[in-house]
Amino acid sequence: QVQLVESGGGLVQAGGPLRLSCAASGSIFSMHAMGWYRQAPGKQRELVAAITSGGSTNDADSVKGRFTISRDNAKNTVYLQMNSLKPEDTAVYFCSAVLRTTMARYWGQGTQVTVSS
Repeated sequence: QVQLVESGGGLVQAGGPLRLSCAASGSIFSMHAMGWYRQAPGKQRELVAAITSGGSTNDADSVKGRFTISRDNAKNTVYLQMNSLKPEDTAVYFCSAVLRTTMARYWGQGTQVTVSS
């Protein structure tokens, strides 16, 4: 069982930065990949950014150049640095992990990000 705990959400003005953290209960080396997803009201959950165990990253077109996913292996934590935030970035952000051994996907509880114009 994998537990993921997100933190760092909140209210920020447009153009400002915010950093989200996702702490995993086990070693992130045991994860095939970890990522951040978001879901705005009335919309489907969408991938924001992902990072594999090998360090490869993948970003959604809507956040390229503004958001950066990274990880700290020693802290078993994955981060999402969000810069130049826009009101359309407002959503609940979820951390996700895929366990290497079973390829099962796990989700955190989500953290609200609200960007005011």
